[in-house]
Amino acid sequence: MDETSLIKQAFSARKNSYAPYSGFTVGAALLCSDGTIYLGANIENAAYSPSLCAERAAFAKAVGDGQREFSAIAVVGGKAGLGAGQIGLAYPCGVCRQWMAEFCQGDFKIIVAAAEDDFKVYLLKELLPHGFSPQSLF
Repeated sequence: MDETSLIKQAFSARKNSYAPYSGFTVGAALLCSDGTIYLGANIENAAYSPSLCAERAAFAKAVGDGQREFSAIAVVGGKAGLGAGQIGLAYPCGVCRQWMAEFCQGDFKIIVAAAEDDFKVYLLKELLPHGFSPQSLF
């Protein structure tokens, strides 16, 4: 799957965001190695700390379905009501990067996009250098 298709899916997922406190809506589209795509949207909570990022929501769905091998994730986010081309790049937070390190290798692709034709692609090892992964325990 190409980056543009995955970005479209992330924008679709963003529509399901629940962000009544920050108004910052995020969508993620996680591509599994077998081609399956899982969508996630951020879900806020009045207590803040139990909130769930879109990236972790997508991973939770996929892992809950038995998936363990992932290729890429596209992430889009911005103030509610702003669409493609009106938002900036929304990078995964540190907690989401750590979740990715649990299930992905350093060559896992992270696509951050403002629009289908305005995006950057990073590898996990670039966004989480010297990360703590399952291999760190051995």
